[in-house]
Parts: sequence; structure tokens; C-alpha cells
Amino acid sequence: MIKDSVQKVIDEIRPSIQMDGGDIDLVEVSDQGVVKVRLRGACAGCPGATMTLKFGVEKILKQKVPGVTEVVLA
Repeated sequence: MIKDSVQKVIDEIRPSIQMDGGDIDLVEVSDQGVVKVRLRGACAGCPGATMTLKFGVEKILKQKVPGVTEVVLA
């Protein structure tokens, strides 16, 4: 199932985000492949959060999980 694969990759990414004082939670994965996540800690409201989300998390998820089309904030 795609959600399980997405969760596995998020669990792999999480330590890097936690090193900067933040965290990431998977909220849901739509049938269209849109992954909704919640950023917490230092990442919540950080000006660089969008860059991390699009050029970090989204890029990695698209590479590792077929079917992921986009990553957005919940």
C-alpha cells in the first residue's frame, strides 16, 4: 500500500528534520498521490519549511515511492 511506503520514507527522513529541531508527521495520502504532512517544532512556521517540503521531502518521496505526485502541508 502506498501509505505504508510513504510512512517508511518519512521515518527515514525524520532524523534529519529532528536534527534541526523540527518533526514531520504523515496525515494522509490521497488516491491521486497527494501526500499531506504536518510539520512540527522548529519547522512549523519556519520560512525555510516550504523549501524543505518541496525540494527535500517531496523530491525524496517521488524518487522512492511510485505514485506520489505532490507533498503539501495539512
